[in-house]
Amino acid sequence: MQDFILLQPKGISEAVATWREGDCFIAGGTDLLQLMKSGVTAPTRVIDLSPLHPRRIAVTDGRLELGALCTMAETAAHPDVRNEFPAISMALLQSASPQVRNMGTVGGNLLQRTRCGYFRDTGFPCDKRQPGSGCPALHGDNRELAIFGGGTRCIATHPSDLPVALMALDAELDLVEPGGKARRLKLAKFYRLPGETPHIETVLRPGEVIAKVHVPASAVARNSTYVKVRDRASFSFALVSAAVGLDVANGSIRDARVALGGVAPMPWRLPRVEDALRGQRLTGDVLDAAAARAGDGATGAGHNNFKIELARRTVARALHTVAERETL
Repeated sequence: MQDFILLQPKGISEAVATWREGDCFIAGGTDLLQLMKSGVTAPTRVIDLSPLHPRRIAVTDGRLELGALCTMAETAAHPDVRNEFPAISMALLQSASPQVRNMGTVGGNLLQRTRCGYFRDTGFPCDKRQPGSGCPALHGDNRELAIFGGGTRCIATHPSDLPVALMALDAELDLVEPGGKARRLKLAKFYRLPGETPHIETVLRPGEVIAKVHVPASAVARNSTYVKVRDRASFSFALVSAAVGLDVANGSIRDARVALGGVAPMPWRLPRVEDALRGQRLTGDVLDAAAARAGDGATGAGHNNFKIELARRTVARALHTVAERETL
């Protein structure tokens, strides 16, 4: 790993003002340090954010507020998160290992880089790592890669679990840029599809950081779940995952939220599935018919073709899991 200078600013304003092109911000470091050790990234300066943001977790005015530096473990264990936003807690508890969850942060989860082997092995070309060099995954080992949102330049997947739950629950982000100017942005607008610029993954501006995450409280959030299908029971990334929430009253589905993970360059919302659920009676047939639409628009690249059917079955399992609570 290349030598670097560690900068430890005293506040968020100083941190963003300190940033210059080529620098990296670090919080828990569970992903960044791996990338540095493998030579995927080699900053000469690293700016430590860990002491700067308050690690606040609270539900106020009908919204959950998460400080970006809250750890995965403390967020998952917080009673308000467990009771009012169970999909968030479940997604975090199915991520990585207890050791990583004690270090990894909410903001870091949102910005985790892809686990595509071609991206992480500098012996291969990679358009995401070196724009214009090509994407060997298109005709290579693509079993774990995208069936939605890819293209001719990149089919890498976003690997984190938490953003899938946050996408389903309509989360928003507070971002702070150099100069201290802040803006609020819907998570759905935060990620970019690869298109012709696969190396640009988010709409973060130069030197900008995530400060907070906001999630509206709702009946959908309270009646939500997260299902993760993976190759082994722990410390494994999702082949397909699903975050699902249903608002049910008098046996009818008033609202529905469905998002997939492990299938796209960003957490992937499924509006067609949601539309097939809203206004319908809560029956097994309705849930299964809606889940069957989870593969609409998907395109496999060969080894990952199985994910299309797996997406349908994962959504069906998540929907039935939530529906069972309504009959208890």
